[in-house]
Amino acid sequence: MRAARLRLSTILLLTIVFSPFQSWAESAGDHVAEFQSGLLSVMKEAKALGVKGRFERLQPIIKRSFHLSLIAGLSAGPYWNQASSEQQTRLVSAFTNMSVATLATLFSGYSGEVFIVTGERPGPQGITFVDTSLKAPDRDKDVQISYVTRQFEGQWLIIDVIVDGGISELKVRISEYRQTLNTGGIEALITLLARKSDDLLS
Repeated sequence: MRAARLRLSTILLLTIVFSPFQSWAESAGDHVAEFQSGLLSVMKEAKALGVKGRFERLQPIIKRSFHLSLIAGLSAGPYWNQASSEQQTRLVSAFTNMSVATLATLFSGYSGEVFIVTGERPGPQGITFVDTSLKAPDRDKDVQISYVTRQFEGQWLIIDVIVDGGISELKVRISEYRQTLNTGGIEALITLLARKSDDLLS
């Protein structure tokens, strides 16, 4: 009996330590802080890692922080429901790679930046806005970043990002992909996203 309990405890511990997609944040603010901490750790090693190394380090961080399948589906609009399950899977994969490659390219160094969570605000339909500031010694003004978060089966996930009170990243994606979807459907969008990822990492 004791051996069985020990095996069960070991399995549970391994699940907690090695599960790449589970977040144990107690609040939306904690979840966002975890994401920003992971991003900052990659920024500090950015030069040594190179763009492909940053991509590999950022991928699990982004996967456990964002609801990528929901964002990809919303970005595809009505074409998402028209797609087969196999196409949906490939679209989420292509969207994920493009998103990770974008961050790996944008955050290519570190010069003393600090992320600070400044507060949480309730929103409609169970949404919580997490307001943060990006402080950098070489910037005259802090960058204000608001994360749109929501709980899914008890887990906080980011579903949108708004920078300096501007247009949400999700709305930008919807607008950006509309023409591609209208002319070539889901397959054309998958091809576009894959090409963007390759260009960013080359």
